[in-house]
Amino acid sequence: MPVCCAQQQLSCILNVQVHPIAAVVRMQCNMKDKSPIIGLVDHPLRYDLSHELHARPYPTLTAPATAVFLAIKKGDDAAARDHEVDREHLINLLDRHGAAHPKPGATTHTADIGRHQVKWESHSEFVTYTAYSSGVSNRPFDPAEFEVFPEDWLADAPGERLTSALIHIDRMKPEEEIAKDVLDLFVNESVAVSRVADETAVISGDFRIDPAGHLRFMINAAENIGRRRLGRIMPHLCEIERYKSLSMLGLARSRDMSPRIGELEQKLNQLVGNMPGGSVRAEDTLDSLLNISAELESIAARSSYRFAATMAYADLVKQRISVLREQRFNGRQTFGEFMMRRYEPAIRTVSSTTERLELMSLRTVRAAELLRTRVDVERSAQNQELLESMNRRADAQLRLQRTVEGLSVVAISYYAVSLASFVVYPLAEPSGLSKDMLTAIIALPVVGLVWWMVSRIRKSIG
Repeated sequence: MPVCCAQQQLSCILNVQVHPIAAVVRMQCNMKDKSPIIGLVDHPLRYDLSHELHARPYPTLTAPATAVFLAIKKGDDAAARDHEVDREHLINLLDRHGAAHPKPGATTHTADIGRHQVKWESHSEFVTYTAYSSGVSNRPFDPAEFEVFPEDWLADAPGERLTSALIHIDRMKPEEEIAKDVLDLFVNESVAVSRVADETAVISGDFRIDPAGHLRFMINAAENIGRRRLGRIMPHLCEIERYKSLSMLGLARSRDMSPRIGELEQKLNQLVGNMPGGSVRAEDTLDSLLNISAELESIAARSSYRFAATMAYADLVKQRISVLREQRFNGRQTFGEFMMRRYEPAIRTVSSTTERLELMSLRTVRAAELLRTRVDVERSAQNQELLESMNRRADAQLRLQRTVEGLSVVAISYYAVSLASFVVYPLAEPSGLSKDMLTAIIALPVVGLVWWMVSRIRKSIG
């Protein structure tokens, strides 16, 4: 939503005067893609991207005031949800009070609902509603303050309540009175209190859910605090709470995964431990490693978005706390110290789970590579033995072939000599030689001729 529209609506409830720069922004809202420089064409997204920086202005508040905060998140695949359903739920609330609808595709909208001003924001995984009103109730953190959101409307929400908070904004009191209010309104063992914004305000809260189902935060604002500065402190508290809650979802996912990761790690250690002895076939071990690797990749794929979002939200929590510029109040722990002691261990658990998954995947890959090398070496040795066996068989076949060739020469020579003997027998009487003598004379030439012919045939085939 353009900042000029948001500022106009904010001023209606909280009596805020629009800053002069808003006039310039209004002019930009109407300029669209037209460039004041003749012949120069603006990028089609130039003004949209520029307006995005100003689409979520902080409210302007004056103490005493009351704020009610609600964050709704779809259970599964929240990032891929239909954002139009969120808009329809918002429009349902606006129509009950005859308030203006948001523009198509808007991610933020501010409207007047009775004595409250409600700001709606759509984020990647969730939507938030923040209702402001002047004055405070007689009883701090009265659950009736949440009735700005009707019960039947809440029941139809397209998601689940991620967090909700009641914020009591009062004038600055003496330190003793603030300390007494802190003791009366919060759980002493977990309450965090600090002076913020150059000691112009004191913030307190215990991050516990009260019997009505809401968290509680209290702001005591000095007389000299600006309305815009006070309007920045309150949203920072809401952002700290919502980003803290979102990042803690990663801890729940980590705890759910830890037992199975432990089982896979034990199997991996067992497989790697059995590799040197070779008690199990390398192929079977490799199959088991591939199964473990596939399951680890599946776990990482299902959790990568949640864990990455957890770390991003954790950084936002730290950034929002640092912006407050905390100073200790009455010896109490600050918000930063509370997060360091109770929140950061949860984030480190998520971080360690991510590192554990990565290390296990790397170990599995390295073990599989070693096994593949081992299998390749074994197969190379088997191939070498096979080749040597084939060579021995080829040598045997060659020797056998030569033996057969020799025998074939003998056999052919025998029949050739017999045939030649019948040809020369008629010459026995004229020559005065016996048949045996003639056979002996022709045997050697015939055998030589047969050997020569067989050799020629072998060479031609080879």
